[in-house]
Amino acid sequence: MAAKKGKSKYICSECGYSSLKWLGKCPNCDSWGTFEEEIDIKRAFKDVESQDVSISKITEIEIEKEFRMVTPFEEFDRVLGGGLIKGEVVLITGSPGIGKSTFLLQLSQEYAKIGNVFYVSGEESPRQIKQRAERVNVKSENLYILNDTNIEKIESVILKDKPKVVVVDSIQTLYSENVNSIPGSVTQIRETTLKIIEIAKKNEIAFYIVGHVTKDGKLAGPKLLEHMVDAVLQIEGEENSYFRIIRSIKNRYGSTNEISIFDMKENGISEVKNPSEFFISDRDEKNIGSIIVPIFEGSRVFLFEVQSLLGTPNFGMPRRTVEGYDKNRVEILSAVLSRSLKVDVNSKDIYINIPGGINLSDRSSDLAVVFSLLSSISGKPVSQKIAAIGELGLRGEVRKVSFIKNRITELEKLGFTGVYLPKSHKEELENEENNKSKRKIKLNYISNISELVERIK
Repeated sequence: MAAKKGKSKYICSECGYSSLKWLGKCPNCDSWGTFEEEIDIKRAFKDVESQDVSISKITEIEIEKEFRMVTPFEEFDRVLGGGLIKGEVVLITGSPGIGKSTFLLQLSQEYAKIGNVFYVSGEESPRQIKQRAERVNVKSENLYILNDTNIEKIESVILKDKPKVVVVDSIQTLYSENVNSIPGSVTQIRETTLKIIEIAKKNEIAFYIVGHVTKDGKLAGPKLLEHMVDAVLQIEGEENSYFRIIRSIKNRYGSTNEISIFDMKENGISEVKNPSEFFISDRDEKNIGSIIVPIFEGSRVFLFEVQSLLGTPNFGMPRRTVEGYDKNRVEILSAVLSRSLKVDVNSKDIYINIPGGINLSDRSSDLAVVFSLLSSISGKPVSQKIAAIGELGLRGEVRKVSFIKNRITELEKLGFTGVYLPKSHKEELENEENNKSKRKIKLNYISNISELVERIK
């Protein structure tokens, strides 16, 4: 399929809006500085009648028993939905130096136990990869290093040897001879990704693609790339922390928003078996302004600590410093506190922190935030073994949350003795007589946050 040089146009990397000239601001999504040049590719297609098109009845398609490839990294396999599927294309993103290449090199060794694995690198030489492999104790006879950036050459090698898994590090370094554009451009990224997807689906070869991110944490290149692949995994973590969080942003073969915790050391990455204990392990005995909330992420429950602190403003305008939580949601909750409980928090500096480098978006954490703020105001400590669950309305009412039984079970498993939860769950939980008799945790039902004042006293 030959490609002819076409006209140039400009594409918004955020929404895909096209323009014949460069624009500073996208008129469709209002994003600034997102237009990148793209070359229209005109291909000489063959006659449709001469092409072989395969068609199959869905009832005649057989699925192999070993449909998923699993590794000793059970937490990571769970994020993928139970393991890597043959022919699946997974995009791995994360900040520079977060550990993407190191982790994929360790994964490659595990996949190499069931077949050949190709590690395609356009950023490092084979010697550099070998040095990192020795550091993390990666030495497999079935792991091959392919040092090239031409997608046509890479395709010919892959189709010849048919490996089980291919790792591409990174997609921004690949280029196609059929595209008149530099590597890393919108056109090149789209075309090379399409070629990878074609190879993966036709030959049932699984691919891991490394994608770089911009300074604001967004994927470098077209937004379309995330829609093209089967799964998008994001590696998060703080620069000064050894812990890494792998989050599922998109997954066609499993649940989204799954997370797993890994510990990055000098000799590689190891998984944290109990993530809940990791998030709440360093709490003090006297927890003023601190409480635990069980959050449903993906397919299971994690326990997170909510910390708050109130201070007197040094200047006229009170500060709102929030880490790991929605700042606008803090403003709403503080307004509800001021109106419902006549508590003066709007004139105070408010500091909210979720330790562990996690961002809470679940509204079921509203009650925990309010609980921690009341504890900071009153100076009354909260027991280490107490948790809070519930979404708050503007009138101060505590609303129902999803998966309440799963959340309570996780609290019981980790030895919690009490939990504050919406009263609207009372009938649902107390109708289960068997569970009620076996339950070791005390359920404190509340319908409005006005009840919390007396409870704390």
